[in-house]
Amino acid sequence: MIENLQLEVAKLSDIDGILALQQRYLVSNLSEEEKASGFVTTPFSIPQLTEVIGQEGLFLAKDNNKIIAYIFAGGWDFFNQWPIFNYMTTLFPDLIFLNFDINTITSFQYGPICIDKAYRGKGLIKPLFEFMRIHIVKRYPLALTFINKTNIPSTKAHTEKLKWTIIADFQFNNNNYFILAYDMNQPVS
Repeated sequence: MIENLQLEVAKLSDIDGILALQQRYLVSNLSEEEKASGFVTTPFSIPQLTEVIGQEGLFLAKDNNKIIAYIFAGGWDFFNQWPIFNYMTTLFPDLIFLNFDINTITSFQYGPICIDKAYRGKGLIKPLFEFMRIHIVKRYPLALTFINKTNIPSTKAHTEKLKWTIIADFQFNNNNYFILAYDMNQPVS
């Protein structure tokens, strides 16, 4: 594990570091070879980051005050500004996960998550996810997300390390995605 790890709810002063990490791993900035290690697909602007920070929906891992990872966790009202999220919510009536009523009130959009390549595979995902979970479970009992089927590292990390459940799949803009769900009342083991 990282020696000087700090887990924090993001502040406005963190925006430059968040943008720098996002730029390094944004799918549109990567070669095919780099994409094989994982990527993020949704670029966030300063106003969007400001909004999600104001909602206390952005969680950071820092090493010696340098941002090395982030997780977004927001309500569907925030994420509905992107067409893919609007489409995904139309699928909710047909989704089944445990005993949850899957809707936009009791669930939230988890992600994206981004971890600096130098810190991947070092056990960071579990404490960062758990930090986010403890803060968000007060508002939402159910986490939902989607992962591009070509993003195998992310799918493996979520299903194997964090124990998310793949509950469906869909196609959007010629890409294929898994829909995953997580019971936020369950601590990461």
